[in-house]
Amino acid sequence: MLERYEVETFLTLAEELHFGRTAERLRVSTGRVSHVIKKLERQIGAPLFARTSRVVRLTPIGRQLADELAPLVAGMDEAVRRAVDAGRGVTGTLRVAFLGEWTAPVLLRAVALFSERHPDCRVEVHEAQLSTTRSGLLDGSTDVLIASYPFDGMVNGPALLTEDRMLAVPADHPLTRERSVSLEVLADHPVVQYPPVTSAEFKRDRTPERTPSGRPVPTGPAGNTFSEMLSLVAMGRGVLPVGEHTRRYYPRPDVAYVPIHDAPPIQRGPVWLASNTTARVREFVRAATDASSTDR
Repeated sequence: MLERYEVETFLTLAEELHFGRTAERLRVSTGRVSHVIKKLERQIGAPLFARTSRVVRLTPIGRQLADELAPLVAGMDEAVRRAVDAGRGVTGTLRVAFLGEWTAPVLLRAVALFSERHPDCRVEVHEAQLSTTRSGLLDGSTDVLIASYPFDGMVNGPALLTEDRMLAVPADHPLTRERSVSLEVLADHPVVQYPPVTSAEFKRDRTPERTPSGRPVPTGPAGNTFSEMLSLVAMGRGVLPVGEHTRRYYPRPDVAYVPIHDAPPIQRGPVWLASNTTARVREFVRAATDASSTDR
């Protein structure tokens, strides 16, 4: 059987592939890291790392062991976290963010109900930016984000808001004379793009590369923020599929919104990192769902 410190040392070195950085992360000496790895290799009966004076890399056996151990350790850590949460109750601090002004009312109702149910847990709320939504969830500065789906790599749901899709076009665009348009019109106009950091699945949903019939969609310029993207539309640089709430929260004299009659609705709700599914997160999602259902 492996000791916990042996597993931690092995997995950290498998991630860093550098004895110095591994020792720094574990706050031990490089000699200690080397000693633990050599002991493991004797127990296994085969090298786990191939190392030279310049390079450290996993051997095939080492890679197999790392791939099989990592999820087991993560599962153990999550089990301990859930036990601690259950023992302490819902306390501490929950960091919640929202993306888009139209999600704020739903979030505030959820915070009010959560705080009523769990007065010992402090809730911090802030507005997220397109460029930092994913990094905030990954680094733990945000526990739950209220945003639109799909948000790949994260837990999505349940949906709290649904809205029809519209096409943002310049105010003097010929499409403003139409009562509604089809997704097929995207093949006839450049489509403004989301920032490069936006997830691939989200981009495929909002700004697809092809229409439903398979026609290629011209790529327009990218904006760094949603307001910047609408400004690109106003300047005639392209069109942009958006949710119907955009017309209410981003009214502009230089941008018009035309309904898209054959697009599925957009869904919005809580998003969080699966490994950060704490009691606080679960209870907040429950409160958000309950608060949302009372308004329907």
